[in-house]
Amino acid sequence: MADHKRKVSLTSISDEEQLPSLKITHGTAVALVKRPKTDEIQKYGTTALVQAGPKRTSGLQAPIMHLTGHKGEVTSCRFSDTGEHIASGSADKQVFLWNTYGECANYGVLQGHKGGILEVQWMPGSERVITASTDHTVAMWDAMTGERLRRGKHHTAPVNSCCPLSKSAGDDNMFVSASDDGQLVIWDARERNPAAVIEHSQPLTSVVAAVSGNVVYAGSLDNTITGWDVRTQSAVQTLRGHSGTVVGLAMSPKTGNYLASTSLDNTVRLWDLRPYCRLPNRCERVYTG
Repeated sequence: MADHKRKVSLTSISDEEQLPSLKITHGTAVALVKRPKTDEIQKYGTTALVQAGPKRTSGLQAPIMHLTGHKGEVTSCRFSDTGEHIASGSADKQVFLWNTYGECANYGVLQGHKGGILEVQWMPGSERVITASTDHTVAMWDAMTGERLRRGKHHTAPVNSCCPLSKSAGDDNMFVSASDDGQLVIWDARERNPAAVIEHSQPLTSVVAAVSGNVVYAGSLDNTITGWDVRTQSAVQTLRGHSGTVVGLAMSPKTGNYLASTSLDNTVRLWDLRPYCRLPNRCERVYTG
């Protein structure tokens, strides 16, 4: 649900730091940490030395980069599969596309939704982006040109979540959306109408697909996670244990053997999805705190 999305607050920059801002068309990227080089210090006649810290292994321009430009809460943020780009969705109805490295330039803005963005995801190949919105629609975008390739209009309530049906390279047409209307909709970007519609008894708040693409897991307002076979459109598994709404799901990327879930009960649960799991409820671990 829309109000289940957690607000993200970005650290503000004090005037005393006087750090350089990088002017960009739609947003700004600010390096929050910039240490003077030792030779620069000695050049100006001081013997003070900057204490050497651990050797950096990151390719970022600075340890922390501050990306600004959105005019509303940032509700979703994802790295592309290559790690070279970032997509951020906001309550301002826009998706910003950023370069990960260098000055973290904001190289594109996706506009067209009439409501806030609740989730943004990259399709396999990192050339397409899908978005879920409070305007009851889901959309697919060309991340290179900014063109909207597909607008899915079927839901009758805010769309809380979306995900690719498969993460296999080259499979960038099929995706899934989950909504407050209790529907799980399978979309094919090449077709006008939904490929399949699965009905659940309660509003759906999160969705993720199995590595095979044959099963989709959806979190719900009823505190459960249901696995649906997209070929038969039937429920094949129900994971119970949370005492609050399930608001986030993530699949282990390589094997798909484990599913992580976040909930409003203040816990994160790790589920074992392997066929011969010995745990009665498949919950291997509960993270609290």
